[in-house]
Amino acid sequence: MLQPPYTRYDQLYVYNFDRTDLGTVDDPDLIGTWIEDDTAILFFHKEKTALVETICTRSGAKILYEANLNYQDWEAGLDITTFSVPPLTVAPLWEVDQSSGEGDDILIKLDPSVIFGSGFHPTTRLCLQVISDMLTSIPQEIQTMVDLGTGTGLLSLGAAKLGVKQIRAYDNNPFACTVAQKNVALNSCEEQIEVLEADLRGGLPDTDVDLVVANLYKGLLLGFFENPDFWKAKYYIISGFIPSMEKDLLAALPMDQLQLLERRKSETWRLWLLKRKV
Repeated sequence: MLQPPYTRYDQLYVYNFDRTDLGTVDDPDLIGTWIEDDTAILFFHKEKTALVETICTRSGAKILYEANLNYQDWEAGLDITTFSVPPLTVAPLWEVDQSSGEGDDILIKLDPSVIFGSGFHPTTRLCLQVISDMLTSIPQEIQTMVDLGTGTGLLSLGAAKLGVKQIRAYDNNPFACTVAQKNVALNSCEEQIEVLEADLRGGLPDTDVDLVVANLYKGLLLGFFENPDFWKAKYYIISGFIPSMEKDLLAALPMDQLQLLERRKSETWRLWLLKRKV
């Protein structure tokens, strides 16, 4: 995350260790620690050769790989900048001052860090657009929400800014949860959004809400679709898949219980809006 004196991301220095128990890493240039299975990936603003050697010596860890790359390269070549999904305007922290006075749009301040969900991936943007459309057309029907795989927290923030009163946002990545919690605080949405760390592969959160948003990968979606407890919500926004995956995913849907209200696409990605039959 961005901490003083840093106000934006430029170069990323990335170190992947073969274990997670590295001890306390207290460094002013640390962006964050990403835990992936049994490995830890540390992100810094500056090169940290000496610190990395110290970490390896004290913990017995080994470096699996290291990299130095531009932040834009980390974001798949995209320049993370302000964008609008009316009535929402999403601004990275380094552009908030320029974006705070744009018409009647509702501002979301975002520290995208190195976490999925900056709003520039097609599935994130699709989900945000559908959330915006639903909450400007049928706001009275969406008062509670579950966000599965929240990343930066952007989709939950969009829903909260548009009036959803109670949101549970889940992610299995501790660093993503930390970033999401920061973004919730930046936008004064603490009373509406609860960020929870949970490995969704190991259990299903309670989905007895008005809206479930699941922007996830195919295998996880299939597991959810086959679980009757997943289908307790009123509406579902499902995304994170491409056309070649649709046949298997459609076959797993309990269509006797659902209506497919809408199908959207962006580039090679797809989204479904579903409603449970009453």
